[in-house]
Amino acid sequence: MERRKAIKNAVLGLGGLSLLSSFTPLQKLLEKTRSGRKVGIQLFTIPFMVDNDFKGTMKLLSETGYKEIELFGPYPFSPGSTKAQWARMQEMLKLKQHAFYGLTAEETASVLKENGLSAPSVHSNITTMREGLKVFLDGMAPIAPKYAVVPALLNPEDRNSKDSYKKLADEFNSFGETMKPYGMKFVYHNHGYEHIPYEGDMGLDILIRHTDSELVQFELDIFWMKAAGQEPIDYLKKYPGRFKLMHVKDSSIEFRFKGDGSTPEQWMEGFPLMSDPGDGVFDIKGILEQGVASGVEHFFLERDLAPEPDKTIRNAYASLSGLL
Repeated sequence: MERRKAIKNAVLGLGGLSLLSSFTPLQKLLEKTRSGRKVGIQLFTIPFMVDNDFKGTMKLLSETGYKEIELFGPYPFSPGSTKAQWARMQEMLKLKQHAFYGLTAEETASVLKENGLSAPSVHSNITTMREGLKVFLDGMAPIAPKYAVVPALLNPEDRNSKDSYKKLADEFNSFGETMKPYGMKFVYHNHGYEHIPYEGDMGLDILIRHTDSELVQFELDIFWMKAAGQEPIDYLKKYPGRFKLMHVKDSSIEFRFKGDGSTPEQWMEGFPLMSDPGDGVFDIKGILEQGVASGVEHFFLERDLAPEPDKTIRNAYASLSGLL
């Protein structure tokens, strides 16, 4: 590990990983320090870059060393209701396009292939799952993802009791059954409110226990779990094999929701505190090691709306590639 750290520091001292192409022997040495796991990035980390130049951004990611991306919607084939729900956020962020940024799904798949990238996971929302799942799955076929993720539940009625979480678990299993012929699994991503106790039980635990692992898996966002006062390492140990995806980011200071983590306003308070993995207070090394031991397959950098995206792309890759 010390050897990896020394190499990483030397690389950063040369001005970042973007210079590695000029130092082939050093690049080969760095490759030898890794286990071969792929480093990925959720594109909500860099939404303005992909909005302005999707092809150029994919080239940059590839040249930096990333091998996987995670898309966020909506998509050309998303239901109108999903696009309407996203419209307010799109206007607020001043994003011009939806995924696939003016391309077809086939063209997007071609761009990824040209750059040695894949998209094993794609984000959507619960509305798409309920109102247009088969259209979504058919539309995603050229991308060939393994997992389709719902990253949050915005309607409190979906998550306000023990019974509501049990109902969700049944619904998630149903989504997974529909996805099975497509070679995909349904995934739920934690966002904080899943740790509100109901009758001595927590929502996330209810969802994990009442879903079929052959149909449903989970994406562990370490920042939001910590914000809810829970420990990612504990959940990885408690439920081995259930978290197949991980969102990796750090925090400049310890952050806890002022409330129960159930509102977007509480989430937004955490955004300015996010930092690149390894630059904050989280035990990133320990979390990643337990993730590997507990069966996590895909590790995605996700620093929501990174204020310095170029820097985050380089710094996070240097950190994560030395630990995975």
